[in-house]
Amino acid sequence: MTFRKLFFWIHLSVGVVMAAIVMLMSVTGVLLMYEKQTIAWSDRGFQSKPADSATRSIEKVLAKVPGAASVTMYRDAAAAAVVGLGRSGTAFADAYSGERLGMASSEVRGFLGSVKEWHRWIGLQGEGRAVGKAITGAANLGFLFLVISGLYLWLPSVFSWRHFRAVLWFRRRLSGKARDFNWHNVIGVWCFVPLFFVVLSGVVISYGWAGALVLQLAGSPAPAPSAAVGGPAKTSAAPVEMEGIDAAFEAAMRQDPEWNSISLRVPTSSAAPLVFTIDAGTGSEPQKRGTLTYQRTEAKVTNWEPFDALEKGRRWRSWLRFVHTGEYYGILGQTVAGLASMGAAFLVWTGISLSLRRFSAWRKRRSVVARETVAV
Repeated sequence: MTFRKLFFWIHLSVGVVMAAIVMLMSVTGVLLMYEKQTIAWSDRGFQSKPADSATRSIEKVLAKVPGAASVTMYRDAAAAAVVGLGRSGTAFADAYSGERLGMASSEVRGFLGSVKEWHRWIGLQGEGRAVGKAITGAANLGFLFLVISGLYLWLPSVFSWRHFRAVLWFRRRLSGKARDFNWHNVIGVWCFVPLFFVVLSGVVISYGWAGALVLQLAGSPAPAPSAAVGGPAKTSAAPVEMEGIDAAFEAAMRQDPEWNSISLRVPTSSAAPLVFTIDAGTGSEPQKRGTLTYQRTEAKVTNWEPFDALEKGRRWRSWLRFVHTGEYYGILGQTVAGLASMGAAFLVWTGISLSLRRFSAWRKRRSVVARETVAV
């Protein structure tokens, strides 16, 4: 058996074993292609009503929407403030008056949330998620091997334009095995680059050792282990003072005049610093985000950390996190990642079809040999 044939059989075996999970992850990946845009569309009915002299006020929002864990303001004058309520969901409020406008769509978010659960944990809940994550992680590793080995097997044994053309473009009037083979090769080669990075980033997301390897390759120190805690964090029983939050918000707007959204993690005590995330992108482009820390007791910005100031390892990991969905490159990147996921589904389908055809041909050959043996 030649090395190429051995490689082919390993490729086929891994593909058959991982087919169902890879197909599930591919289909759910397509459904999540425009997740944020779909959620924004479902919540389009919530609008602020800016008055001529009114200014956005986080303080008013917090006063009228109790239990807030975070507040996000948008540059669009008519956009509502988005208030995170932890496990209670997401609410919307008028960014100027603070009046509560309603809760976010549960149908759309619930559906996409379920799709994400299937994508990450094959739909398992609770303690079963660890098992689901192990399965999808193994599928990511297997699929990474399939992507790389597939490119090797795609390369013709004879390097000529005629041989390359046969596996580079879709050919008409093909059917059966010839059609499946042509589709498998063409889709595989055209989806190779985006699929490689989508699957590679999936491995980094799935495994801690892969994330640590990224930090090591970047020359960044590993993160310090979290200190053990004996229970939930204690919070002050005294109400959190809201005075000075709007002044800090104005400082955040001045920090980056190109901001599109500014999010505040609501402090748990009046003495805690205010931490804002300032985003000049779509919300999923980490290279356009920065973190600002404002100390109310001193009435000044005490720290500004843009993306470029982060350690190289953290930048690489952020890139891998958002290249997985394509969001790092905006709507175009999402589209490419989604189409690559669709291509992966076709690769599974054509790969299984080719495997079944090969198995069927093998059984027929064995049957013929068996009949000839009996006849002799």
